[in-house]
Amino acid sequence: MKKQQAFTLIELMIVVAIIGILASMALPSYQSRVIRAQISEAVEIANSLKKNINDYYLKSHTFPLDNAQAGLPKSSYLIGNYVTEVEVAQGAIHVHLGNRINANVKGKILSFRPAVVDGSPTSPIAWVCGDAQAVPGMRTMGENKTNVPALFLEMDCRKWN
Repeated sequence: MKKQQAFTLIELMIVVAIIGILASMALPSYQSRVIRAQISEAVEIANSLKKNINDYYLKSHTFPLDNAQAGLPKSSYLIGNYVTEVEVAQGAIHVHLGNRINANVKGKILSFRPAVVDGSPTSPIAWVCGDAQAVPGMRTMGENKTNVPALFLEMDCRKWN
């Protein structure tokens, strides 16, 4: 007769413990990806509004003070699945996160600020996302109200030193 071999209870418990540790390490990474995907809606909405602000700047060489001056609906009418409102203030676009978004970023704001070349009002406008800084020779307009933790921002929206 052959002797049967099987796993002992201790070996099985060790395997389960290792799987638990690996899962606990993977879960926060997965959550960050989900939040970044939800925040991408804010980026899409802001991108659709940039044209109005660019056009206003080309005509007047100043930035619109608010949504109405930019030719946009009231901030409370610019909403989405993960966005509660979008306001324009001195050319900057401030996207308020909420509705069905993850609780870690609910109530946070992501700002998009126009950057212009000093002394050249006819140069194209660049846009700076979140805590990122304008490149040398350009200056950002409007206030940065971004308070989304850097962990949840795309790389080009993070501050670089």
